[in-house]
Amino acid sequence: MCYGEKGLVEVACYEEADIMMNSVTGAVGIIPTLRALHAGKDIAIANKETLVAAGHVVTKLAKEKGCKLIPVDSEHSAIFQCLNGESRDQISRLIITASGGAFRDLSKQEMKGVRAWDALQHPNRSMGEKITIDCATLMNKGFEVIEAHWLFEVPYEQIEVLIHRQSVIHSIVEFVDGSMIAQMGMPDMRVPIQYALEHPNRLKSDYPKLDLSLISQLNFEKPDTNRFPCLGYAFEAGRIGGTMPAALNAANEVINLSFLRNEACFFDFERILYEVLSVHNNIQSPELDDIQMTFFMQIYGQEKWQAR
Repeated sequence: MCYGEKGLVEVACYEEADIMMNSVTGAVGIIPTLRALHAGKDIAIANKETLVAAGHVVTKLAKEKGCKLIPVDSEHSAIFQCLNGESRDQISRLIITASGGAFRDLSKQEMKGVRAWDALQHPNRSMGEKITIDCATLMNKGFEVIEAHWLFEVPYEQIEVLIHRQSVIHSIVEFVDGSMIAQMGMPDMRVPIQYALEHPNRLKSDYPKLDLSLISQLNFEKPDTNRFPCLGYAFEAGRIGGTMPAALNAANEVINLSFLRNEACFFDFERILYEVLSVHNNIQSPELDDIQMTFFMQIYGQEKWQAR
């Protein structure tokens, strides 16, 4: 029997496997990923925190070991598929789509009394509790921006987010000549999971298929960072770099759990995360120990932030 971090590492480094899928929630996914890379495994990456907090460490090691990082999130899988056979230096923009979450149509005033149960009513998808709440704050999309930066080596100035209510276009790549390639499909995570595990092959499936004749329109709009400032915080943390994304990530994990337990209100996300960004003592070129200490310090210090 194996459990805890030791168990995760044992499973991640299983000798007979040639690919490891990291789909755990939280920063606990970082160490197993690094150990699997040291063991020469390709990584099907579905754990945001691994790249958000330790993207520079993970991508560097993957290159050194000649291992692939294959995205599983539908948005990054879409970009990965759109770039098939394309040169990375021909990218003009990456456009990551977002449903907008459960509160996309609410005003600031209307969001004052929302609770975890309200946030969990995602309009388009069925996901785990943490991710669904992060969708409601748009922090999930902010973390996806940081992930895209590391996965595709694209600067933040060339990454955008658009609200796309139908959730059938999962991401778009715009090239330097103005051409755009989009990946479309039903909002069904089984497809990107299967693609990541079988890449470069595609397996026939009996999953529900997208019927374009039933879609009357496709809508896109810019996200409102006044109502959802967490998206802007993620962009800022990514641009600053160092341990700042890890600090933001760790603080968000704790607030998310507190909100789920009805121990925090919805506006605590933006209040506490803003303060974390303002006071965090950033380490610009962190080692793994620095990242782990950042997580520990943020989690340990959350009682102070939440007591305000």
